[in-house]
Amino acid sequence: MAARLSIIIPTLNAEADLPATLDALLTGVAQGVIRELIVTDGGSQDATVILADDAGAEIVTGRAGRGGQLARGAATARGDWLLFVHADTHLPPGWVGAVCTHMDRCEGAAVFRLSFRASGIMARVTAGWANLRTRLFGLPYGDQGLLISRGLYDAVGGFADLALMEDVAMARALKGRITVLDETVTTDAGRYVEGGWLRRGTRNLWALTRYLAGADPKQLAARYHKR
Repeated sequence: MAARLSIIIPTLNAEADLPATLDALLTGVAQGVIRELIVTDGGSQDATVILADDAGAEIVTGRAGRGGQLARGAATARGDWLLFVHADTHLPPGWVGAVCTHMDRCEGAAVFRLSFRASGIMARVTAGWANLRTRLFGLPYGDQGLLISRGLYDAVGGFADLALMEDVAMARALKGRITVLDETVTTDAGRYVEGGWLRRGTRNLWALTRYLAGADPKQLAARYHKR
């Protein structure tokens, strides 16, 4: 039986994080789970594309913007299942078993629990809130990964080419059809450490609230990145 899973990673100047992210995928290669690895790049000026090419990835290029990059990657993918992983998110050692179990049992979508590669109470609190938000409101962020069948992905219209909140738009389209896997990914905490855990978390919550209230993602993205 052919491998069913396409891995899709959006990148932009990700050379510092990408090697460890790719290393975490090796168990899937060894176990014959991964059909293809697609790196969808938004114009990196560092060694990101070279690293992806060395890893045997199919490289898709286009305008920067995570929503559009994810959509282009999915359009290229040939697997029956798609696993979207951010370039700074590391899958856990047990990811293959969790993913295969979900693919065998379900036609829906799934995300991982979240943790940060940082110590301290604020890292735990921030991750805890993200996991609670996912379970209570069905609103995971993209750094939790997204496992979804090709059929369901196409049925909900795929990722929207949004400047910000493409992950929330997808979560809303999938409402009630997202399972939380019993495995935890780790993601980079650099932005929180640099900007302050409370300040960064407040900014993210405010942006989410405004988006859900109908604000234009382009305006949200301009203010978000300007800060």
